[in-house]
Amino acid sequence: MLVVVHENYDAMSRKGAEVIASRIRRKPNLVLGLATGSTPVGVYKELISLHRNEGLDFSKVVTFNLDEYVGLPPEHDQSYHYFMKDNLFKDININPSNVHVPQGMFGDVKISSFETDPKIVQFCEWYEDEMKKYGGIDIQVLGIGGNGHIAFNEPGSSIGSRTRIKTLTEKTVADNARFFKTANDVPRYAITMGVGTIMEAKELLLLANGAGKADAIKAAVEGPVTAMCPASALQLHRKAIILTDKPAATKLSAEFVTYG
Repeated sequence: MLVVVHENYDAMSRKGAEVIASRIRRKPNLVLGLATGSTPVGVYKELISLHRNEGLDFSKVVTFNLDEYVGLPPEHDQSYHYFMKDNLFKDININPSNVHVPQGMFGDVKISSFETDPKIVQFCEWYEDEMKKYGGIDIQVLGIGGNGHIAFNEPGSSIGSRTRIKTLTEKTVADNARFFKTANDVPRYAITMGVGTIMEAKELLLLANGAGKADAIKAAVEGPVTAMCPASALQLHRKAIILTDKPAATKLSAEFVTYG
């Protein structure tokens, strides 16, 4: 695990974009795992700049997003389909047929049967198979929740978990409420890659900024590997890079931390 602490969010974002760009230049048909939320926005802005100013080519890149809210159509301004289009895809030369974001609409499926409904189970299996069809994810971008979640794998998620539907914790709902008119508008369920799915990526790139992530970063980097902090599974990955700004790193004590 490589942990690099940067002076601020902008410096962290530039480094994150540099890492991804170097992988694309090395492998033009890179399979790139993407994340949503406020943290990776800076990286996406830097990638757009590299595309416009340095010709970074996304035409053969294949993308897979980590997750999507259940119950939000793709055109909803808080869906992750919309987020990715608005923050990255519309400004680069990616082929729409190479873009994969989990489905969030499953018709009239009842909440009581979410975990066993054939439509949801079949979709999750298809998403896993689609990643395998492209040879697996080369580098997966991750954020981290204040409770240590990665994607929507909340505390208690199995380290071997696969793509599935998850109930969001009240903390995650509260954290995401700032993006909606009211907390009642935040979906309570999401389709998400599992921790086991994420760990199969050849390389992981986790981004964290702000003092609110300091406890989660310390638990992920220095704490025990436990389902109660899903991000701690990164300690078991052979090639995991963690980029933070200074506020997010304030509680780290490990001697192997470097500074960018």
